[in-house]
Amino acid sequence: MKKIVLSVVLAAVCLILILPRAFAVDPIERDETAIKAALIDMWDAIEHKDIDRYAAHIHPDFSTFGETNTYLHEGKDLEIRNVRSWLKNAEGVHTEMHQPKVTVRGETAWISYYWTDSGVDSGKAFSSRGKSTRIFAKEDGRWLCIHAHHTFVE
Repeated sequence: MKKIVLSVVLAAVCLILILPRAFAVDPIERDETAIKAALIDMWDAIEHKDIDRYAAHIHPDFSTFGETNTYLHEGKDLEIRNVRSWLKNAEGVHTEMHQPKVTVRGETAWISYYWTDSGVDSGKAFSSRGKSTRIFAKEDGRWLCIHAHHTFVE
């Protein structure tokens, strides 16, 4: 009887020590998933014209080289004003990400990917494709987009 009890106790101890590790999510994987999810939520916010939800993903020190920007645009406020202004004339905007590659280095990460999008802008249908890199900074446990660089691909 003592052998059975000892075996059960030993098995329970092993399960307690081994199972949590077996189901643990790698922190880097968790961050990669969170960054992809943040970007997809940003696009979904634009699709639904939810500027506040979009803004929640943007770092105060945000900067961007957009597809048509000659110069660097700096600041979260400018980004939000530009997106809000564009969304006044845009309808049915939808963006998809292709071949994303996320790199995490501590509290900084970047994601490079190809995109395709479509919608209507000022009454005219559009579709485009391109490549992009976005840089994220982790603050208070959240990944915020601090820089974006977009380039059209012919």
